[in-house]
Amino acid sequence: METVIFDFPSTWKKFRPSLCEGCSALCCHLPLEVDKHDLFQLELISEDEFNGSLKKAAKRLESARLIASFRATTGLFILQQQANGACVFLGENRRCTVYEKRPRVCREFPKIGPRPGYCPCIPK
Repeated sequence: METVIFDFPSTWKKFRPSLCEGCSALCCHLPLEVDKHDLFQLELISEDEFNGSLKKAAKRLESARLIASFRATTGLFILQQQANGACVFLGENRRCTVYEKRPRVCREFPKIGPRPGYCPCIPK
């Protein structure tokens, strides 16, 4: 049996939906890049912030500990993670607390991500 090492995408398993059954939600422990559309959908920024200065919005979101960083050159934000590395929106039951509003990268994982088509799943 091959060993899956979370930090090494080359060891990840080819994705198939059955991997999600009993999964420990390791995909929800990856750093999460989002753009202003995702932040607006998550209701983390207002319409004025969406149309205005992203640097100003980033300062507010960093102060609120909702984002870890912002890259003005790309317009991408990195969402804050919990102390254990999990997404800030991952609940205690290992379910997404913003599932209906989740960012595009979450909606399209594993089609997009560190290794498209592969999953860091480690069965419980």
